[in-house]
Formats: sequence, C-alpha cells, structure tokens
Amino acid sequence: MSKKNPMSRALVRRETLAGYAFMVPSLIFFLGFVIYPMVQCVITSFFDSTMNRDDIFIGFANYAELFQDPIFLGALKNTVIIVIVSVPVTCIFSLWVSSVIYDLKGPLCSAFRCIFYLPVVTGSVAVTVVWKWMFNNYYGIFNYVGTSTGILKQNINWLGDERFALGCIILILITTSVGQPIVLYVSALNNVDQSLVEAAEVDGATKMQCFWKIKWPQIMPTTLYILVITTINSFQCFALIQLLTSGGPNHSTDTIMYYIYYNAFKLYRYGYGNAMGVVLAIIIAVLSAVQFKMAKTD
Repeated sequence: MSKKNPMSRALVRRETLAGYAFMVPSLIFFLGFVIYPMVQCVITSFFDSTMNRDDIFIGFANYAELFQDPIFLGALKNTVIIVIVSVPVTCIFSLWVSSVIYDLKGPLCSAFRCIFYLPVVTGSVAVTVVWKWMFNNYYGIFNYVGTSTGILKQNINWLGDERFALGCIILILITTSVGQPIVLYVSALNNVDQSLVEAAEVDGATKMQCFWKIKWPQIMPTTLYILVITTINSFQCFALIQLLTSGGPNHSTDTIMYYIYYNAFKLYRYGYGNAMGVVLAIIIAVLSAVQFKMAKTD
C-alpha cells in the first residue's frame, strides 16, 4: 500500500482547521445564548430568586409549589387543550390542502403556497391586531356578520368571555400555523416516486390506496418533523395570549409560557418561573420522544 501524500494530509488539515474556524462564532453564540441560559435556568429553579437580594436555596420547593398552584394547573390544562386540538387539525388540514394544490401544478400551485405562507412571514403583532379587530365585541366582523344574518341575537365579547376566549386563541393559532406544513408537504409530495404511483394506478389502485400505500410512507419523515415542530410551537404559545387576552378573562386563556412570563417579569419570581420552564421542557422532550418512537414503529 502506498503511503498517503504528505501534501494531501496537510491540505486536509488546513481545510479541517478552516472549517472549525468558521464554526467558532456560531459555537460561541450557541454556548453563550443557548446552553448557558439553559443551565442557569435549571440551577435557578432550585432557588428563591428575585430582585434586590441574594438567591436563597430552597431545593425542590418551587416544583412542589407548582403542582399546588391552581393557576399553573389551569395553565397546564389550557396548554394541553391547545396542543390536543391545534396539532392534529393543523397537520390534517395542511396535508389535505397540500394534496389538493399539489395536483394543480405550475403557477397556480405556487400562488396557493404563497397565500397560505403569508401569515408565517407577516409579523405576529400585525396578524394579531387584525384578528383582534375581527373579534371586537362592538364593531368586529364576526359580530357584524352574525347579527346581520341572524345567526347571533346580540354581539358576543369573544375575547372577554370564558366560554369563547380559548377557542378564539386556538383558531388564530391554527390559521397562523398551517403555512409552513403546507409548503413542506407540497415539497414532500413532489419527491414521491411517481413511477410507483403510475404502476399502482395501472394495476387498478384508487387514489386513496395510492396515497396510503405509496405516498404516505414516503412523506412520513416530513410528517414527523411537522408533528414535532407544531407540538413545540403549540406548547410555546405566548404572543397571541400576551397581545389578545393577557391570560384573561379570569385566567381562562393562561398558558404555561404566559404564566412563566407573568411570574418572572411581572412578579420577579425568577426561580419559580424557571421551575415552570424546566417542567415545560421535560414535557416537550417526552412528547417528542414518543412521537419519534411511534414514527419508527410505524
């Protein structure tokens, strides 16, 4: 065997060092603004930490208080409801729309993808302001259409009524979450092996059979990614709550993320807020692991 050229080894070494050199700025940023805050969050969750005094170590007292706090339990319940409703609806609706516009091909398909993706690239504040106007209990479009057509007998305070507020949040979350899954599903459908689909159709397979037996297995990795990302985004629902209801009325729209913000930045209970953050991270990690496990099993 011939020895490797020393010049080749030197070139590989230089390229490797250059690669690591380009990684250093991103690595510093990742360590300083992601890993370090995460570690500090876990550490601080074991302290009674607030402003203008030293932290006091209290062990698991913050975690014990969490599960005796009715507001946190209510926020946890609301968060779970949001996830259970929004994630399946978002994924199913996105897959259906993608299957429809995928068959359109050409400019028309691109136009629909652009339309559905607009809420994603539009600022969340701008989108929320529009929805807030639509739900306004005096001059909102929903009340106007409802009372004009006789569906509603009187105006409804959509965001100020405990019966409707959380449902309104879920509706807005779904409409602002479908854009990215639709684009991903259309791309995944474009990568399906069409020769298999054509062969199945020649053998007499229906469109539904072609989808479940051929297309679905091939887009499963995309589905898994969408499930995980949509679940995480639903658990982290904050901006809508902050801009529309601030957790009201009577904490009926509190989520874990908003309650973390409320405790940490309004009550200055940093340790308690960080304990909630740790619990939320564990829940998301467990659910993501379950989703990965189920996908591999399938």
